[in-house]
Parts: sequence; C-alpha cells; structure tokens
Amino acid sequence: MGIHDGHREKKRQQFLQHGLDAFADHEVLELLLFYAIPRKDTNPIAHALMDRFGSLDAVLAAPVEELCRVKGVGESAAALLKLTPQVYRRSRMAAAERERVLNSSQRAGDYLLELFTGETAEVLYELCLDRKGKLLACRRVGEGGVSSINVDLRKIVENALLTGASGVILSHNHPSGIALPSADDCAATARVKEALGTVGIVLVDHIVVADGDYVSMADSGQLP
Repeated sequence: MGIHDGHREKKRQQFLQHGLDAFADHEVLELLLFYAIPRKDTNPIAHALMDRFGSLDAVLAAPVEELCRVKGVGESAAALLKLTPQVYRRSRMAAAERERVLNSSQRAGDYLLELFTGETAEVLYELCLDRKGKLLACRRVGEGGVSSINVDLRKIVENALLTGASGVILSHNHPSGIALPSADDCAATARVKEALGTVGIVLVDHIVVADGDYVSMADSGQLP
C-alpha cells in the first residue's frame, strides 16, 4: 500500500457513506483527481486549482489549456475535470427533454441557460419542436471560437425533418458576456429561416445566451 492509499480510501468511504455534504470544495476536487492521478497526493493540486480559479464551479468551467497550467494537472486530469459537469448536464438535459414544453420564450430561455452552463466557446444549438412546443430533440449543430461560429443550413434542415419538427428554435451563446444579437447573427438567422421555410418548418425564435442572461430575437422584433 502506497503512502497515500490509506488517505484515499478514507475519503472514498466518507463519500460513499455521506455524500459530498461534509466535503469542502477543495476536498471535492481532491477526491475527483484520485481517478486521474493515481500515485500522487492530490490535496496540494486541489488547493492550487482553487487558488488559481477562485471557486469549484470556475475550476470545472475552465478551459483545458488553463487547467494544465496548474502544476500537477496533466491532460488526463484536465479532461476528467471538464468531463464531470458535462456528464451531469447531459443527464439532466436528457431527463428534461422527455417532457419539456418550450412554448414561450421564457421557458426556452430557462432551458437554454442550463444547457449553456460551462460553455467557454461559442456554440450553436437547434431545438426541434412539435406543434404544441414539446421538445423533440436538442442538437448541437455548430461551434467556433470565442467570436465566430459556423452555420450548417443542411444539417439544421435535416435535423428538423428527421425529428418530424413543426418548428425550430436556434440558440447560441456569446462568451464575451453580452446577450445582444449582432448583425452577423441576424443575417445567419435570416438564412436559416429561409432554408426551413422551403420545407414548411417555422423558425420560432433565435435566442442569444450570455452570462446568465438571454435575449429572444422574436420578442425583441429582430426575427426576420
């Protein structure tokens, strides 16, 4: 048994018996890092992560390249830290999709705020809806850098047709923190609306998300 094995087993048993309620935030990271750094004391690494990023949620939202700048954090550990919140988010979103009705911009915006949690690059999602606004599918259809994104019209139309959608809501995030549609956003929205219209599907809205806020282009009169 290695020098750290006893401590690791004690922490694992503490978690299995009591959950994370008794753990400080740095101890949560320490426990998580056990599974990516098998032969090293992860306590100092956990403290270093907290010191650099300031909070547990900031650590889990940090880009891989920034995580790797912390001494002791390799690519495997950084990948695990990024994977953890995304697994949870996918589970939550999958459960929500089964009965989610997005028949208002508020309901759609609340759903999208959760969907975009932890995203640090610009991403485009397509929400496919039936006639009553029930969510049939949520598809990630584009991604880019912090200030650019590619819009694949063919993919967007195919997703809508394959799911039997009557309407579509587009949504993308602005990592810069300002939830205001740009001129490029409006131009891309017009192209998507036209493409969907050729197959009889309505573009219901395009919602821009940023920093815990969102703007509905339909509500603000910016939907072409």
